[in-house]
Amino acid sequence: MLKIGITGGIGAGKSIVCRVFQLLGVPVYDSDARAKQVMQQNAALKDDLINTFGPDAYDTAGTLNRSYIASQVFNNPERLARLNALVHPRVATDFEQWAAAQAPAPYVLKEAALMYESQAWRQMDEIITVFSPMEVRIRRLLHRDAHRTEADVRAIISRQLQEEEKIARADHIIYNDDQQLIIPQVIALHQQFLSRN
Repeated sequence: MLKIGITGGIGAGKSIVCRVFQLLGVPVYDSDARAKQVMQQNAALKDDLINTFGPDAYDTAGTLNRSYIASQVFNNPERLARLNALVHPRVATDFEQWAAAQAPAPYVLKEAALMYESQAWRQMDEIITVFSPMEVRIRRLLHRDAHRTEADVRAIISRQLQEEEKIARADHIIYNDDQQLIIPQVIALHQQFLSRN
């Protein structure tokens, strides 16, 4: 089974590309959603997070206090690195277990904004980068997240790996630039991946 990573900066359109792959019957692992699930359900990780960030990391019902964790790591690179060091290895293990359960699918996708930063690319056979120009991404994010300002969006983008590096490291690029159609690009890659089995 091929393991294909799919990444791209915030607002590039990874989710819409993944939905097209899902419509073609491809299993897709959503790293963000699964990370939240792992942080909620993995007892050892919960203990590590409480030991690192304090008892407020979870509420009295044992539910992850995401806003508190976010406040602890926002603009604090050392604490963010500690959080990632705790969470990313558990997500990697969760992905391997999930992928094994997807047989006999010829390939699976792992969607991750932090594909390179989390070292998740090491688990993948190939990487797809979804590319969208900066101004298009900003426009989409301001439309999607009405509570954010352009300065907020630019700050988030500045903390992610630069698009040029993602493109340079990618095996495949899907252009979501409002100029090219996504579906034909996805279908071409889908057929290419299927032909390898």
